[in-house]
Amino acid sequence: MYRIRCAVSSFALLCALGAAADELRDAVDRAAQATMPRVIEWRRDIHAHPELGNREQRTAGIVAKQLRKLGLRVRTGVAHTGVVAVLRGSADRPVVALRADMDALPVTEETGLPFASRVRTTYQGREVGVMHACGHDAHTAILLGVAQALASVRDRLPGTVLFLFQPAEEGPPPGERGGAELMLEEGALRDPKPDVIYGLHVMSFLKFGEIGVVPGAAMASSDRLTIRVNGRGTHAAFPWQGIDPIPLAAQIVLALEALPARQVDVRVPSIVSFGAIHGGVRYNVIPDQVELQGTIRALGQEVREQLHERVRRTARAIAEGAGATAEVTIDDGNPITWNDPELARRIRPTLERVAGAEHVIEPLPWTAAEDFARYQQQVPGVFLFLGIDPPGVDPKDAAPNHSPRFFVDEDALGIGVRALAQLAVDTLSAPPAR
Repeated sequence: MYRIRCAVSSFALLCALGAAADELRDAVDRAAQATMPRVIEWRRDIHAHPELGNREQRTAGIVAKQLRKLGLRVRTGVAHTGVVAVLRGSADRPVVALRADMDALPVTEETGLPFASRVRTTYQGREVGVMHACGHDAHTAILLGVAQALASVRDRLPGTVLFLFQPAEEGPPPGERGGAELMLEEGALRDPKPDVIYGLHVMSFLKFGEIGVVPGAAMASSDRLTIRVNGRGTHAAFPWQGIDPIPLAAQIVLALEALPARQVDVRVPSIVSFGAIHGGVRYNVIPDQVELQGTIRALGQEVREQLHERVRRTARAIAEGAGATAEVTIDDGNPITWNDPELARRIRPTLERVAGAEHVIEPLPWTAAEDFARYQQQVPGVFLFLGIDPPGVDPKDAAPNHSPRFFVDEDALGIGVRALAQLAVDTLSAPPAR
């Protein structure tokens, strides 16, 4: 009889806890819906006033002001312009971290929107337009909406939420440091240390309202490659009197871009690409030097390391075969964005509840890179993709991220707010993993 009473009592307790959790989820959804006019307002304001990496003073000011209004503990000036805020619920632990990036790109906007950016600035010595061409304005507004929704139920949150508003995800200006790496160095995950972290990126390659979750390697590593081919200049009419670095540079480009197909495991996607070649000043003068600038990307760490070794070996061998030399510099960039597979599995029901099971998909990994990966090296995390193309628009026809015509359907922002807010609630409410 005692065992029966215990079983009945346990069942009743579980039912009560389940009902309380459902009530909390409903309250968060209502709060998220109520904050949407502000989310759109914030997004349009930030979109109209974009700022490049490490220069997001106005954006950071808006973020800090709103978070302080909500009663959060706010720290500013992290990694130059970053904002870190803590929302303490009914308990100190567990802790969930949520991250958004704030920086824009040196792109001149061509969307024709009434709130389109007209900002211009100097970038690497040239006057350029500035645009939120990758949707970081949406990320910032979404996370502000999440903070407002969760703050409205703070007394019922069984844990703590850490908000990270990060500068310079697209990279700091030359000669400066920034982004996630500097955020970590300056203690962004230290007080409190989170148990898990979630991030979200709006994407043109998904249909409206789709949420993409890739277990494991979701985005590639990204390393910067510079090769200086040193020959010996001469008159173009007498190439045998010198060592022409131009055809050697061309051979190096072709050989290195072919490496992923022949010298590393093709089952692990990888890319070597060149985006700039500099050499010579006149049609009939063979220069002393040609410089190549490119990128190495991989979705596996072993392949990444193999490519580094093979790029150095191949470039040097081609140059030396003609009597020239090749100086190869590989600057380690972002690591692989690695979504913890078990965590990705556990959060799927939450995302299906928010977006509908048919709208939660597992897309192919992406060969772009994200410095969110650096947080994932410290704590388990998942980085999500959110489709923001207008309903009925085929992603193949949509302007891609980084395009001057990149467009965000603002009706999708509410899905982003609900997704991150409900992930926080469910993660804080879940029993510890065994």
